[in-house]
Amino acid sequence: MKAILITIGFIAMTTLLSCSMQSVDKESNSPEPKKEMTAKEILGSSDYLAISYGGYRNADHDIEPTIDELKEDLKLLSAMGIRIMRTYKVHFPHAANLLKAIRQLKLEDPQFEMYVMLGAWIDCKHAWTDQEPDHYQESERNEVEIATAVELANQYPDIVKILAVGNEAMVKWAAAYYVQPNVILRWVNHLQDLKIAGKLSKDLWITSSDNFASWGGGDSEYHVEDLTELINAVDYVSLHTYPMHDTHYNPMFWGILESEKGLSKEEKISAAMTRSMAYAKSQYNNTVAYIQSLGIEKPVHIGETGWATVSGGLYGPKGSKATDEYKSAVYYKLMRDWTKKEKIACFYFEAFDEPWKGGADAKDSEKHFGLFTVEGKAKNAIWDLVDQGLFKNLKRGGNQITKTFDGQINKLLEMIDEPPLKKDSVSQ
Repeated sequence: MKAILITIGFIAMTTLLSCSMQSVDKESNSPEPKKEMTAKEILGSSDYLAISYGGYRNADHDIEPTIDELKEDLKLLSAMGIRIMRTYKVHFPHAANLLKAIRQLKLEDPQFEMYVMLGAWIDCKHAWTDQEPDHYQESERNEVEIATAVELANQYPDIVKILAVGNEAMVKWAAAYYVQPNVILRWVNHLQDLKIAGKLSKDLWITSSDNFASWGGGDSEYHVEDLTELINAVDYVSLHTYPMHDTHYNPMFWGILESEKGLSKEEKISAAMTRSMAYAKSQYNNTVAYIQSLGIEKPVHIGETGWATVSGGLYGPKGSKATDEYKSAVYYKLMRDWTKKEKIACFYFEAFDEPWKGGADAKDSEKHFGLFTVEGKAKNAIWDLVDQGLFKNLKRGGNQITKTFDGQINKLLEMIDEPPLKKDSVSQ
């Protein structure tokens, strides 16, 4: 009897030990959270594609995207390989809700990885009022914007990796609201001081996201001492370049050469878009050269660039004939190829069309910069991702992700215009 009891006890212990080991194995095989990355590690890494994001789906800007809608978008962007997104609406629920949505997805799936470049809107005194904007004084609202950005960065330190002071806040064509560089400098220094004091993560990078000219890559009127101090103060330069806009405003690179008249439509567009890309590169390189001329070495990444797919005005069929899905796709691929090769982060503008932008005109180009339509159709730039099945079982607004033009390239080409003939010299 004693032997039987010993045998039974041994079997029970063996069974318990086996179960315990199985439990350990199960835990060891469960997915672990991704290693948390810093901005320094993320920016320029080909494994961390960047994009500009606004989740508004309605013409009425007061209708905020829901958490579920934001999560829908996040899953689509994650499937594309996007790992860091830029948004700047801390003065609306959008930014806080986006961070909540990312946090929820990370809790649901420890392997989910998405980081944010968070922008604080900065403008001058009397901006957006019936009074004359005072470009030498700043809005009282700026302090609230910065404080809100700091609060969110501290609430979501695992997600917010960059704070940007202002969005195109220094460029002088932003006549309704631009400020002088000393305003941006003041807030950048404030945020850097918070890092030194331990009130913000030491790994959080601080920048301002602005037009290439504002960073010294264009007209010399921007070459002031406060800009030099600002370049010294930021952790990196976030530069905007939009050759699409200059197909109207400064079309030195835009059009078909006499020697190209005999080419096919696709070849003509390819030539024009290659020159457009060279124009964007020149703005980037001129900015880098200016910064280096000051004796400063700073990383320079692209905070915004993009190419709209529709315009009823300056860039469309009645204007420079620049906007359509085919040209936009060519630009997207050229830009992604170049920035990946050069290890430049590119927050491509933008993920989804946003119908609230650009006023009442449904064909205003500002509404049509997305890689996806509002309904969730993939535009020509990302048709290949649909073919790869990356969006299988994913939806936007209840719609499966399908291609525009039913994926028929001939149907798309029938709808587009060749760039205009350029009779004077064009930079090759």
